[in-house]
Amino acid sequence: MAASLSSSAVRSVASFGQTIAGGRSLSQTKPAPAFVKSAARKGFRAEAKPTAEATLTGVVFEPFAEVQSQLTQVPAVIQPQESFARQNYSSAAEAGINEQINIEYNISYVYHALYCYFDRDNVALPGFAKYFKAASAEEREHAEKLMEYQNKRGGRVKLQSILMPATMDFDHPEKGDALYAMELTLALEKLVNEKLLALHQVAADAGDVQLTDFLEGNFLNEQVDAIKQVSDYVSQLRRVGKGHGVFHFDLQLEAGAH
Repeated sequence: MAASLSSSAVRSVASFGQTIAGGRSLSQTKPAPAFVKSAARKGFRAEAKPTAEATLTGVVFEPFAEVQSQLTQVPAVIQPQESFARQNYSSAAEAGINEQINIEYNISYVYHALYCYFDRDNVALPGFAKYFKAASAEEREHAEKLMEYQNKRGGRVKLQSILMPATMDFDHPEKGDALYAMELTLALEKLVNEKLLALHQVAADAGDVQLTDFLEGNFLNEQVDAIKQVSDYVSQLRRVGKGHGVFHFDLQLEAGAH
């Protein structure tokens, strides 16, 4: 029985050999090159090199050939002021990022001064104090995010001086402290937005799509939301006046209702 099965298997294999390769037998196909036979014995498969006809663009991508121009741009001896990561990052964009870092820190400093003012015992508006403390921290986080991006792109962070606020007393004889502080905040947020748009234009002029994407995703949309929120606060504070309305508005700020 076993001998009969073996003979049948042999005949099946022989028949299969007559039908493959377009009707040609295995014996009629072209012998494989020696290096293919060697690779087969070692357990490897030979892979054919792609042709231009096999690609969508008609161009064969040769990574080892095309990377040579990039290799020449990697400095042989790295200096402290040089970066391996820098690519398509203009000096104007680098300077603009450093300027924006300084702007964010300055705005954070002003908001921190407002936090300290509203936290005073003779002002005692804890909701406003809470709001401006959080706003100060947020601007500082923006500065740190810009610093991280500067390093990521191969730029160098250059911190600048932070000016002290012109005053630590934010009471206004006509508007009161609450409305005046929010109007000041609205002006500052619009100023930050203008600076961000200018930086975005610098990136666009340089063709730096990565920087424009970073600004759009992390700053510009958020800035529009902040301007709308503070504008609402200004409108509400103008409506309630300087009396009890400010007290109730402060309670809502403290509760996080706004």
